[in-house]
Amino acid sequence: MGRTVLPYSHVWEEERSRWVKFRRALRREDQAHLDRLFELARLHLQAGVYASNPWPLETMLLSMLLEHEKVISRLEEKLKALESRRW
Repeated sequence: MGRTVLPYSHVWEEERSRWVKFRRALRREDQAHLDRLFELARLHLQAGVYASNPWPLETMLLSMLLEHEKVISRLEEKLKALESRRW
């Protein structure tokens, strides 16, 4: 019989649970930030399914970076708008 492939959401959850001990060792404020990073990765579950990467953590990390890049880009645009108003 063939091997059943887990849904990517289960793979994502397993990967997240691998980091539970690490999370517990963090300060409370850092735990909240780590939780947010994992939630950012969850935004790209469909891309993770499509990529079917054998190392799901890579996909999760890239998803987190993508979300940070989007935030940085928006902040840069706002900063440019504020600077242009100032002059």
